Amino acid sequence: MKNRRLILALLALVTLASCNDFNRLVKSTDNEMKYEVAMDYYDRGDYNHALQLFDLLQASFRNTPKGEAITYRTAFCYYLQDDYDIASYYFNKFVQTYPFSKQAEKAAYMSAYCNYMLSPESGLDQTNTVDAIKQLKNFVERYPNSDSLDRANHLLTDLNNKLEQKDYNMCRLFYRMENYSAAITSFENMLKKYPNTTHREEILYDMAKTYYDFAENSVTEKQRERYESCVEQCNTLSYLYPNSKYLSETKGIAEKARKKLENLR
Repeated sequence: MKNRRLILALLALVTLASCNDFNRLVKSTDNEMKYEVAMDYYDRGDYNHALQLFDLLQASFRNTPKGEAITYRTAFCYYLQDDYDIASYYFNKFVQTYPFSKQAEKAAYMSAYCNYMLSPESGLDQTNTVDAIKQLKNFVERYPNSDSLDRANHLLTDLNNKLEQKDYNMCRLFYRMENYSAAITSFENMLKKYPNTTHREEILYDMAKTYYDFAENSVTEKQRERYESCVEQCNTLSYLYPNSKYLSETKGIAEKARKKLENLR
């Protein structure tokens, strides 16, 4: 079968080369010949020509072994040309159309991986990041014994860290804008949302500064509560991170806050 395919593809390519007429094959009604040539183009890395023929053959071979091969390779054509958005679509289409295929697991992973590749840096919109996380979680649940499981979990960690970084940047933005109330709420929510965050030490430090500045810019009736919260954050930081690089600074912040509290008596 492979020899027959190779012979047909070679004959077709020789014909095309001699006539320099790819359009003749495109207009041909010989779908078997188109299929053999398309597969050869794909094998040789000529993805543009392969895609043109695959597109023409999708309907004719749908729900057949050749249709399965066409859809799978169509996805890879786009992937290998770094067109991750369309590649993800075709990998997902493959899974939906051929759920029992031996390649379904690989296609499910690749669809999620393409969205991972579309995930931008943390400062930008994270829609693709969220989509990739959803797909990767579905993959992990559906294929718990997959050889790609470790890779999928690694990608999930990377994407979740990106969302965490985005949230942390937003917290600090509120502080720089001197919107102390929003900053405090955001820091507290972040600690709840990411209980194992690697930013906990920094957040406690940021909260100590934020509470102090918040108190400084508050009416007298609100200052005591906020200075006390500042001291509490400083104490929590020193207890959880006795070797923190922020301790010398938070020690000074706590001392200033205590003096302010004494003056409020």
